[in-house]
Amino acid sequence: QVQLVESGGRLVQAGGSLRLSCTASVRTFPTYLMGWFRQAPGKEREFVATITRSGRGAYYADSVKGRFTISRDNAENTVYLQMDGLKPEDTGVYHCAASKFTDWTTRPYDYDYWGQGTQVTVSS
Repeated sequence: QVQLVESGGRLVQAGGSLRLSCTASVRTFPTYLMGWFRQAPGKEREFVATITRSGRGAYYADSVKGRFTISRDNAENTVYLQMDGLKPEDTGVYHCAASKFTDWTTRPYDYDYWGQGTQVTVSS
C-alpha cells in the first residue's frame, strides 16, 4: 500500500506562485509514474501534469503549460508541482497520484494510489 501526502496549498492572489509537494511512503518510489490532478467545485477531476520514473520526461495539460513545472526527487520520495502565474481558474483541490504499471498516462483510472489533496485558492 502506498500512502501519498500532499502539502503546500493555500490562498494566493492571481499572478502569484505556489509549490506543492507530495511525499510517498514507499521505498520503491522510483518505480512509480507520478501525476498531479485537480478538481474544482462541481467539476470532474482533471489532469494537470505527469512525470516519468526517472524524472527526465514530463507532460502537461494545455491549460497549465508554460506556467507549471512538475519535478521529482527520488531520494526523498517526493514529487513537486511548481505553479507560477496562477489564475483564478486554477482554484481547486490538487491531488497527487502514483501509477505502478503504466508507462505514460493522463487518465485518472490508470493511477493506482491517490493522496487526499491540498486546497489551492487563487483570488482575482
